[in-house]
Amino acid sequence: MSAANRGDRGAEPRPLALARPLVDAVFLANPYPTYRALREAGPIHWSEEFFGGAWLLTRHADVELVLRDPRFSAQRTGTWVKGREGAPGELSGFQQLFARALLFLDAPDHPRIRKVLNAGFRPDILQGLAPHIEQVVTELLDRVDQVEHLDTFDFIEAVARPLPVRVITLLLGIERPQEDFMAWSEDLASFIGEPRPSRDQARRAQASLVAMSRYFESLLALKRQTPGDDLVSRLVAAEARGEIHDGAELLAQCAMLLFAGHETTRHLLGSGVQALLAHPAQWQRLQREPELLPGAVRELLRFDSPVQYTGRRVATDLVLHGQQLRRGELVLPLIGAASRDPARYRDPDTLDITRGQGASLAFGSGPHVCMGAALTLMEAQMVFWQLLKRWPGLSLADAAPRWGDKPAYRGLVALPLRSRASA
Repeated sequence: MSAANRGDRGAEPRPLALARPLVDAVFLANPYPTYRALREAGPIHWSEEFFGGAWLLTRHADVELVLRDPRFSAQRTGTWVKGREGAPGELSGFQQLFARALLFLDAPDHPRIRKVLNAGFRPDILQGLAPHIEQVVTELLDRVDQVEHLDTFDFIEAVARPLPVRVITLLLGIERPQEDFMAWSEDLASFIGEPRPSRDQARRAQASLVAMSRYFESLLALKRQTPGDDLVSRLVAAEARGEIHDGAELLAQCAMLLFAGHETTRHLLGSGVQALLAHPAQWQRLQREPELLPGAVRELLRFDSPVQYTGRRVATDLVLHGQQLRRGELVLPLIGAASRDPARYRDPDTLDITRGQGASLAFGSGPHVCMGAALTLMEAQMVFWQLLKRWPGLSLADAAPRWGDKPAYRGLVALPLRSRASA
């Protein structure tokens, strides 16, 4: 790992107390000991391992500061996409769409577009979706039950992967979800979740984002002619009022809603079930006291956040913890490290579904806090509730979970479970 206080600034380099690269197989299997070592070594570190160089922040207070403070800008896609080897302009279509997504915008564009999108996540709209989401959860679990002589099943493939796509398409007003939706989202996740995405990953991400946009061009045309009571129809109405621009801006929001609605919810469902079953006392307590479920889901988000870090660019020169941060430099607030900070959480490495220490930073904070948080919590609570009722003897079929290889997104590739056999 190339990480130290920046020697080129006239400061004495101070190596971290780590003898290996930050991102390796050990880290991907369990990043939390590495986060602890980083926190104990200091609050801020420089690493060449991320996007050609970035400041890493390890403590809860600093991570929350960066997420809230306008001195740290969300606009960071330019060098990320364009600053790679290859034919000039090869990724220009990707950059045009990618940079217009709400995730990468600051004021004044960000609040303008967010106001439009927030209208699609109102509590009354989500409550209206609740029976449909419950029906989808039941349908997916019924499919598992209907397979005779089944000893084990893969929870990721059976539930965690298909459910979020079905739900976000309900919200968007898509009647027939395409099989390509999940593949498109996973190509984007491979690019966004990689510390140094390859040229091939960038090309695949561009192809999938363009394919998403083409799909939504057709859907938007349909909604302009026959609007409904759904989020895409609301975007069309906002476009007509001049509240959101047509072209790349409108298409980028549609595509990133589809992506965001799939990726993080899938990982919460998988890692949440794995954590509960790996801590059977917590699983059994939930069975006795199902009223603890809302707090339990929030604790699962803290314990193993689906988003482990995000990024910001320094908008103006500043000093943080004695380090000079220059305009344009990348800062990575390590959400996974903040969620295990003992200065914020008692006994942070323990899963405690009765913790009650407030929300974590798993959904972010400040202007970019996740607008779909309530929907994600609803999905997770419905899934866990049905699992508790349907299969009280549910257990892990493999003690060694298979984690994905993208450090920004912590999630399971597969989760084999036993249902009937242990009930």
